Amino acid sequence: MARTTTVDVPVGGGVADAILVRPDDDGPFPAVLFFMDAFGLRPRLVEMAERIASRGHVVLVPNLFHRAGRAPLFDLSRLADPQERGRAFARIMPLIAALTPEVVAGDAAAYLDFLAARDDVAPGPVVVTGYCMGGTNALRAIEAHPGRIAAMASFHAGRVVTDAPDSPHRGVGSVTGELYFAHADQDQSMTPEQIATLEAALDAAGVRYRSERYTGATHGFTMADTAAYDERAAERHWVALFDLLDRTFRG
Repeated sequence: MARTTTVDVPVGGGVADAILVRPDDDGPFPAVLFFMDAFGLRPRLVEMAERIASRGHVVLVPNLFHRAGRAPLFDLSRLADPQERGRAFARIMPLIAALTPEVVAGDAAAYLDFLAARDDVAPGPVVVTGYCMGGTNALRAIEAHPGRIAAMASFHAGRVVTDAPDSPHRGVGSVTGELYFAHADQDQSMTPEQIATLEAALDAAGVRYRSERYTGATHGFTMADTAAYDERAAERHWVALFDLLDRTFRG
């Protein structure tokens, strides 16, 4: 069993609403920082966080769009409709663009401070996992805080490689932990050429990583409440995530 609550995390003079899930047993437990996809905090993310917590972790799922208001910020009742999913993305894109590298780094520090101050969280680095835009920002977080984040898992992240000077792939030289990337092979926001560029940057930096293509999967394949859901790919993602968590926290 898991205990699930909503908490407020102090962030830069304001607060970020967040989901906090912890095991029902005595702690302390290693912590997992869970970065949401673009559709934000909702029952599907609670379900996913509870599955992670059931393996002996405290899980924090912050509302990355907290500056725009508390979740939910959108009507999420029709995400299983491909057209509605597309329309929702159009409304969300300005909020994604507002998450600059500096904003992500500062907010991540606040989330890490919140976890470190809790008695039920074991001392030491955390693992960050992220989905969709959350995967991209999870990479930003471990680049900014390599001493505080031991490993990162990124699932169907887009725009990890761009032409911008601050493209996420250009910052991997600071990473000291292990990285895992799961790419949807039908994802135009992370093409085979971009995946190759990312892997070349990781190789050049000497980063420990695994980068895998999920055949037939589309962007968003882990999200059971959207039209992109792919059950086979989603179950594969759990195996990869739990393998990373077990190796990181249990050696």
